[in-house]
Amino acid sequence: MAGYSRAYGAPMAFRHSHDAVLRFNAAPTQGYEKDVGSKTTIRVINSQVLVNPEHKFNNSALFKNVVLVAWDPAPYSVNLLKWYKKPDYNLFMPYLRYRRKNPDQPFYILHPKFVWQLWDIIQENTQEKIQPNPPSSGFIGILIMMSLCDNVNIYEYIPSIRQTDLCHYHERYYDAACTLGAYHPLLYEKLLVQRMNKGMETDLYTKGKVILPGFCTMKCSGGG
Repeated sequence: MAGYSRAYGAPMAFRHSHDAVLRFNAAPTQGYEKDVGSKTTIRVINSQVLVNPEHKFNNSALFKNVVLVAWDPAPYSVNLLKWYKKPDYNLFMPYLRYRRKNPDQPFYILHPKFVWQLWDIIQENTQEKIQPNPPSSGFIGILIMMSLCDNVNIYEYIPSIRQTDLCHYHERYYDAACTLGAYHPLLYEKLLVQRMNKGMETDLYTKGKVILPGFCTMKCSGGG
């Protein structure tokens, strides 16, 4: 079983342990253990985290002793050379500096094609034409965990009855767009995840908890 802890909205109390826990960007655990637990196995970070000095990427304990997965929103028609020369935020130099300083720590950069393949899945599963903006870190994290785990527990990605306009549990910043979406196709992501939910509706309503099967447990029938 794997746990997944969303970085936004009302925090979800961890009442049992998980084999692995994925967190996002610079979301802390210290001081919030009662609600979000303390374990971190993987941290998905967008390119802004690597370049923004306030996150202290090279020195902060948040990014130590975990698997790091970075991503940057390249254009839909991916040209790796053009992206490398002109990323949205220049994550490559901070990446190299960090790897030289921490050569034994697993640290990956997602291929932009992976991000846009997820967008294609979202578009294919909605009747509306949506803006070609990259999926959220949350949706990216869900698919990463589904590729690694037998089961994935997701907390407050789909808001429970405790929903507020609070953007992140660790910041006093309020904006409904953090839940409903402005840049990212959040609403369509959430509808798709809700359709895949194998958990109880009462848990979704009261705890914001969704259970998704890992890809290794799925059986696809081939066409004749």
